[in-house]
Amino acid sequence: MRVRALLSGVAEGPSSEALRHPYSKWKGAHWVLAALADLGYPPGDPVLEPVRDRVLDLWLGGYYRRAIVAKSGSRATSPAGIPVIRGRARSHASQQGNALRYLTVLGLVDERVAELVQLLLRWQWPDGGWNCDRRPGAETSSFMETLLPMRGLATYAQAAGDRPAAASACRATELFLQRHLFRRKSNGRPIRPDFLELHYPLYWHYDILGGLRGVGDVGRLEDPRASEALDWLEARELPDGGWAADARYYRVGRTARTGAESVDWGGGDSRRRNDWVTTEALWVLRAAERLSI
Repeated sequence: MRVRALLSGVAEGPSSEALRHPYSKWKGAHWVLAALADLGYPPGDPVLEPVRDRVLDLWLGGYYRRAIVAKSGSRATSPAGIPVIRGRARSHASQQGNALRYLTVLGLVDERVAELVQLLLRWQWPDGGWNCDRRPGAETSSFMETLLPMRGLATYAQAAGDRPAAASACRATELFLQRHLFRRKSNGRPIRPDFLELHYPLYWHYDILGGLRGVGDVGRLEDPRASEALDWLEARELPDGGWAADARYYRVGRTARTGAESVDWGGGDSRRRNDWVTTEALWVLRAAERLSI
């Protein structure tokens, strides 16, 4: 039922639903493909190829191929291309990173997907991450803009044997590990309160579980700097088993309003088990060799 609801309108002919912008939250083609990848939808389905084409037309458009050198935030609003300020590309790399991840998982890779990799490599900041912050003084990457590129590059590298993509993903893990996945380097305090909540789906957001999943994709959960976050996750298990979603980033309904979902992912109730959060938590703990089964 969930798959049918997700596919409705993005792979079934030229309806008003099908013509929705691919990035429309959360029913656009971009988000639908991401959800299908998470659900384990069978790879290589030709029905999804037109959906893939719409997404790639968007994320590989001329705007993303052009770099516009800007000295200040005033020129950074130019619609001509990705602004580069003080040598750093100010891009919403989570968009291309997510697309790289789900197209690889869904078996929809063609020659154009390698261009997503090249864009991400070109935009990567010196500290290993990515950021869309157009303030000239911004010099630290964003957790939100880095998580999905890291996961996408790691997934693609494993499938395609791409060494530059693998090296880039490994560099990105340092952004998270240096901060124990949720703490500021400057004073050790939590970066944001919502990083200490659990959510599903995360979409473009970040929390500790999402960070652990990403570090796990790269194969770095054995790093001692991940231990505190893993301890935190284990401690959040409910008394009767499983993990809850503390909050959610969506509403359910057929409305065209932004943020409306086609399916219910279990809501946000810190007292009740959420199967999707639980699945992610178990994947992480098994990858970290913290489960006995």
